[in-house]
Amino acid sequence: MSTTPRASAPASPPPDPGASALLTDLYQLTMLKAYFEHGMEQSAVFEFFVRKLPGARNFFVAAGLEQVLEYLEGLRFGDEDLAWLSGQPGFDGAFIERLRALRFTGDVDAMPEGTLFFPDEPILRVIAPLPQAQLVETRIVALLHFSSLIASKAARCVLAAPGKLLVDFGLRRAHGAEAGLLAARAAYLAGFGGTATVLAGKRFGIPLYGTMAHSFVQAHESETAAFAEFARAHPENTVLLIDTYDTEAGAAKVVRMMPQLEREGIRVKAVRIDSGDLAEHARKVRRILDEGGCREVRVFASGGLDEQALAALAAAPIDGFGVGTSLVVSADAPGLDCAYKLQEYAGVARRKRSEGKATWPGRKQVHRVLGADGKLERDVLALESERQPGAPLLEPAMRAGRRLAPAPAMSELRARMLAQLEQLPAPLRSLERAASAYRVEVTPALKALADEVDRRTREVAER
Repeated sequence: MSTTPRASAPASPPPDPGASALLTDLYQLTMLKAYFEHGMEQSAVFEFFVRKLPGARNFFVAAGLEQVLEYLEGLRFGDEDLAWLSGQPGFDGAFIERLRALRFTGDVDAMPEGTLFFPDEPILRVIAPLPQAQLVETRIVALLHFSSLIASKAARCVLAAPGKLLVDFGLRRAHGAEAGLLAARAAYLAGFGGTATVLAGKRFGIPLYGTMAHSFVQAHESETAAFAEFARAHPENTVLLIDTYDTEAGAAKVVRMMPQLEREGIRVKAVRIDSGDLAEHARKVRRILDEGGCREVRVFASGGLDEQALAALAAAPIDGFGVGTSLVVSADAPGLDCAYKLQEYAGVARRKRSEGKATWPGRKQVHRVLGADGKLERDVLALESERQPGAPLLEPAMRAGRRLAPAPAMSELRARMLAQLEQLPAPLRSLERAASAYRVEVTPALKALADEVDRRTREVAER
């Protein structure tokens, strides 16, 4: 009898957890069941906002809207998920059938991706029957929170390294595959030049950048052989990692190889340094390259970089940087105090009054006022129905469960973000917390509505 193992059928790829409507908190489903049973299906208004700036941050960047719209358009409970849910306690057949028919039929207004925003400003508003608007909370918060968090971090890196190429190197340290993929998108939106994450190139059209690992050099008998073989394998995009053994010696080997590579039609595009005192190594490497007639070869650096390190390296002869862990986990501020709260139900304004977490009620709009110099001067937080100076920031994005326009090109979103960074006043561009926060004015009408809601709440409580 043969002992050769039989070939098995190729395994199917694991399902995307984001495609399942069960990727939610249990309380969303328990609330839905109660809403259905008590006929609470009138129109509800929820808004997503961030309560406060963390750490040294001075602004936020809105990101993740496209993923939210994709989720809402595709929202449905699959047969397999419903079969599993029907076996869980508390969910009867009538509820399961309501879920089977559930689709998102509501409206969405939002700040376009790449828009700067500030505490208490809604960046997205959902108007839908209460069960629908409630169910989508968990996934919306997850998508907007993460993408806005990373885009805000990436924007600080861009401000710290003006004119430099920044590349996302964070996938391997990301908290999961989706996080790595969406971080690449958020970073590019915020001004990074590209990513090392290949799937982000396919899915979002982001430029890809990559070099080699130290293992490639170590696997060869000599560093020179490793450089030569890599260059011949990638004659149009030769970037050599030179710090596996001795950084300056590696640079010298590149110089000695250049005449032969040029005879073969190969030009080394850049060398990469990944360890040690990056500024000092870059100065020495730049001198070695220049004296060797390789002035066109650029210097790229990586290794534990964040916006503070980028600012410290601004004067060094480094043309670009790879930023990994600190970006993809937003190391200085790994979470935002964000919320998705009910602001109106059945035509009546609602307001949360919890200590330290009170919300502004009703449907709101943010108006942005620019100064004579074209810089951000102030924002006005108003009721949606109010006329105010400045440009309204929330725009229609979805009506009756369908988006109003195709997804913008990533280049368009990135251009908006970079233009907005140019509008930031100097104090807000700093990596340190500005002495004075950006001014967000709350209109008298919004304050009056909050007082009215409070009075109504007290009257009901006293009955």
